[in-house]
Amino acid sequence: MNNQLYSNLIFELSRPERIGSSLPKNEFPHHDIPSSVSRSHAAELPECDELTVVRHYTNHSGNNFGVDNGFYPLGSCTMKYNPKINDEMAAKPEFLNIHPLQPEETTQGSLTVTTMLRNILSNLTGMDDFTLKPCAGAHGELTGLMIIRSYHESRQDTKRTKVIVPDSAHGTNPASAAVCGLEVVEVKSMADGTVDLEDLATKLDDTVAAMMMTNPNTLGLFEHDIVKIVEMVHKCGGLMYYDGANLNPLLGVCRPGDMGFDVVHVNLHKTFSTPHGGGGPGSGPVGVRGNLAQYFPHVNPYHGNFLVELRALTYILTLGRENIKEVGPLATLNAAYIKEQLKDVYELPITGLSKHEFVFNGLADKSTGVTTMDVAKRLLDFGFHAPTIYFPLLFHEAMMIEPTENESVETIDKFIAVMRQIAQEAIEQPELVKSAPHNTPIKRVDDVLAARQPVLIHPENPAETV
Repeated sequence: MNNQLYSNLIFELSRPERIGSSLPKNEFPHHDIPSSVSRSHAAELPECDELTVVRHYTNHSGNNFGVDNGFYPLGSCTMKYNPKINDEMAAKPEFLNIHPLQPEETTQGSLTVTTMLRNILSNLTGMDDFTLKPCAGAHGELTGLMIIRSYHESRQDTKRTKVIVPDSAHGTNPASAAVCGLEVVEVKSMADGTVDLEDLATKLDDTVAAMMMTNPNTLGLFEHDIVKIVEMVHKCGGLMYYDGANLNPLLGVCRPGDMGFDVVHVNLHKTFSTPHGGGGPGSGPVGVRGNLAQYFPHVNPYHGNFLVELRALTYILTLGRENIKEVGPLATLNAAYIKEQLKDVYELPITGLSKHEFVFNGLADKSTGVTTMDVAKRLLDFGFHAPTIYFPLLFHEAMMIEPTENESVETIDKFIAVMRQIAQEAIEQPELVKSAPHNTPIKRVDDVLAARQPVLIHPENPAETV
């Protein structure tokens, strides 16, 4: 097969007046388009026959990497398999073809779905109520912070404008706080990777609105002082916000509400196995304790991304009350197994007991000059997606690995074997690793140059952006 044919851009396959579509006759009256919004020349769209278009996109789709076709140990993102029964339920016409504006008496089944999911999420997290309206994790974060801000403002406590965030936090935490118009205050981690209580104490006063945390934290470590942290923040009048990105290892075992958190967002596309990546759709329901439900958003009259919520409910009901308790322990077991099998060839900066994910600091042997980026690129040659790299920023060569609970021991053993092979190659053939990948459609690229000087114009079609 001529692979070059399928590596081209669609514009490169275009030929003048080659038509692959047939539009119906325009049945609408003519309307003049104002010159201010009208093109000065025709759009330079690709002109291809249908067969070329189908082959082009079908072959390119094979270059996508997803959890359906390979191991995806992307740390902190919980790239969990979406069981096909989830999609089967979401494809049922009774759910798929409803419209949010149709009469309520015709949508009672769908409303039952949302009510069941809200109740189950409340039970699993220890919250009193949930809103399903947020359409992504970051959207949920912003919603939760707006709830907290509304709570303080309702009490005329307008000086509370600070949000405390650990230095190991996800980047969306400070970003969401800033978008909400709040000031971000960073608290340091101790050598063991957990929050420094002494540093936290210096940041607490009557200007603190909330503290945002995920537990286990981004290093995969359970914050053993969480009850004390909650007590300190509550004592100064602040609220506790739980980032649900790392809820997976606690599922059915421990609840944020029992730790003392007041607001929590849950990523259905992480913990509850709905599709993840590719720009969406996502879902970030927000749960609260006590009377905070009165501050739920009322701007969006709908219930978020309904079919994503339906998938999450299907996943939960498929597991059931007893089996859902196995998710957290199995995720933790898989991560611990990988860590123990690789810690002799990859540097383990924190040796404490980790949960669902852990962080290496590159190869143990630094003399080879092989970096975390090189290891990540080389993994692609073996059909594995790279783990999260260079995050968290606590370590120079960070490599965060999260296997999730549904990977078999055979898959994990293959990953371990490849990681060990790469460590050996770094010693014996460092240039082989540094020049990887070798078996992918596009070989090693200059990531920094691509980020700083992206090529957005096709050289043969300068008028068109690619």
